[in-house]
Amino acid sequence: MSPRPRLLDDAEILAAAGMAIVRLGPAKLTLADVARAAGVSAATLVQRFGSKRGLLLALARTAVDGVDACFAAIRADHPSPLDALMSAATDMTRHVKKPEEMANHLAFLQMDLSDPEFQHLAAENAGRIRAGYVALLKDAVKAGELARCDTARLGAAIESLSGGSLIAWAIHRRGDAHSWVRKDLETLLAPYRTKKLVGRRRSTE
Repeated sequence: MSPRPRLLDDAEILAAAGMAIVRLGPAKLTLADVARAAGVSAATLVQRFGSKRGLLLALARTAVDGVDACFAAIRADHPSPLDALMSAATDMTRHVKKPEEMANHLAFLQMDLSDPEFQHLAAENAGRIRAGYVALLKDAVKAGELARCDTARLGAAIESLSGGSLIAWAIHRRGDAHSWVRKDLETLLAPYRTKKLVGRRRSTE
């Protein structure tokens, strides 16, 4: 008797859906597209998520649930809280390699802003991200990497800059997204850097 095929869990299907959205955008995306990307049948998607809308809502909830784990993983990989902050604030650039892909992300954002259920999840996601930035800023201040500052206001500024800079990159189309966003973040944080950090960076150059 041949073994039964392994059934994909929801997380694997949603990961495939996320990649399909980057390629196609939420409007053009169909359950058939996701089914092909995940290697399952469209009927399986209907059974698990009910509809395309149900699948997209599940994807949005997964993004919210994953924020804290993402920040924890980044912090664990970076002894310097400021380095962790830069990595977290540029993380979105890993998912945007071409300006056209950014357009598809913005199409999902449009849905976030116009649909109450999606907007609720988007607000929670943004709140958790901002809290993650603020926590890293506080760690950077304690470590002497940044001068004492209003970490809540600076965290809000980082949140705004991170997304806005990515849109600007897609418009100007110069260089890669990661370098573009990182440069803007460096400019924002430059006045808060301490002499201790500047000296440490020069010694490693």
